[in-house]
Amino acid sequence: MDPLDDVLALLETQGHLSSSLVAGGQWGVRFQPPEGVKFNAVRRGSCVLEVDGIDEPIALAQGDCYLLTGARGFTLRSDPGVEPVDARRIFAQAVDGVARTGEGDDVLLIGGRFSFGSHAQDLLLDALPPVIHVPSGTRQAETVEWALTVIGDELTGRPPASRLVAEHLAVVMLVHVLRLHLAREPRTMSGWLAGLADPAVAAALTAMHGDPARPWTVADLARSGAVSRSTLAARFKETVGQGPLEYLTRWRIELAARRLRQGGDTVAAIAHDIGYGSESALSVAFKRVTGMSPRDYRRHLVDA
Repeated sequence: MDPLDDVLALLETQGHLSSSLVAGGQWGVRFQPPEGVKFNAVRRGSCVLEVDGIDEPIALAQGDCYLLTGARGFTLRSDPGVEPVDARRIFAQAVDGVARTGEGDDVLLIGGRFSFGSHAQDLLLDALPPVIHVPSGTRQAETVEWALTVIGDELTGRPPASRLVAEHLAVVMLVHVLRLHLAREPRTMSGWLAGLADPAVAAALTAMHGDPARPWTVADLARSGAVSRSTLAARFKETVGQGPLEYLTRWRIELAARRLRQGGDTVAAIAHDIGYGSESALSVAFKRVTGMSPRDYRRHLVDA
């Protein structure tokens, strides 16, 4: 399994599209901190993005898109200094999926957000910078541009199931944005995501995700990346922030937790499937990582 695909699937990633925004003249819109990961794409015109806690505004041109990965308020404006209006008021007056502000239609943005299941903060969001800006006009951005074009066509033409198709395409766009950012600026990421930028670490991650139940050793994982055991251990610790086998334990516990949330399987069956020889061995590891036993974890879900 590809680790990025694996984590996004584990987190039950979903795209949610909002109304489009059409603006013209001198305008500004202030947005409250979003839930999950917010995205916008400029389909026509240009504007300025200002994010709370980020010193420099970001100029957005036609074809650009961005992700906001944390709960930060932000403002979109035609020009710096224009007094913004509250986005909630603008979008409450949207007609046929289009919100409007200012005078004219110089600018068109489409956007939405991505929601995730539990542990998204630890597994994904903490590894990302607060803003990821993908400018247009680069070869690497072509796939993102294609996805955005089709999303726009779906929302404009409104064929049957258009919203469902557009929201699935938004997830495709998210994957490509993360890939592009990983290739372009790996040093701005941390954790397992940063490890994907190191060929040896990425090979070890891919091996573990492909067969998490295998009794991996550091030597086995080093061979998958064609490096020595000591080299892999050092590079894995430097990029991911923990040793290879510690990461494997935590990934197995994430898999076990998902199985427990889904219900049905016994703890013994889950233990066998993810590489623990007995229910007691899984229970010890699970409690060490989560602070509760698998049975208590499942009971907590039922009572919640």
